[in-house]
Amino acid sequence: MAEQADGTAPLSAVIADAATGVALALRGEGDPYALSRLVRQGEALASAAIRVLGADALAPYALDPRATTPGPDDESALLAVLTAFPPGENATDVSVWSYRGLVEASHAYLPGGNGRWPRPPAAGSDWITTDPWPQLSHRASQLAALALPGLSPQLADALATRTDDLARGFVRAVRRRDWLQAAGLGRWLARLPDPEGSLATLGLDNGLAFVGHMGGTDPRTALHLAAARRFHGRGR
Repeated sequence: MAEQADGTAPLSAVIADAATGVALALRGEGDPYALSRLVRQGEALASAAIRVLGADALAPYALDPRATTPGPDDESALLAVLTAFPPGENATDVSVWSYRGLVEASHAYLPGGNGRWPRPPAAGSDWITTDPWPQLSHRASQLAALALPGLSPQLADALATRTDDLARGFVRAVRRRDWLQAAGLGRWLARLPDPEGSLATLGLDNGLAFVGHMGGTDPRTALHLAAARRFHGRGR
């Protein structure tokens, strides 16, 4: 990990390390996952990194609980993150949704601490129907962590009405070589229903494989691709 002149790692490097740990767990590689190892008490950068990853920081706990079981240290670490980084009054819709997703994941995947988790805050959703497709795609990709199974069903239902626009955004992101945005949108498309089979026309599986080939060395891109594969069976 790169270090700054004062000996501390930059936030981008800490985020990359955290994303890599989650991706390894989703692929069944590396050591058994534990949030408490990523967020050591008192390390502000590590806590901020988990806040950036949002619900994805808990994604390994959505797997078979017999294989990955959260413990008291994980709950304490998560509570510290939720307490330290709540969205402010002027927070963007994306920031509020991201925090909400982390809270929802806390209730869903770390049920032992239910009495300690805050309630999910209300988050605006008008943008889903009013945003033009490029802006919608940008916001949706930033919220790809909420594509985890069972999280934010209202958000998923609303995005399902604009699957064609998300697909347009995916193609545009690939053409622009914005691999992180492409992976995030591909992950949403992997979760959303496809009653008309439009994703077969899009070639989502091949598209995700291409994104992985071209941009899979980026830890957050790799995380999205691992989640799309593990939870929704999309990509190669």
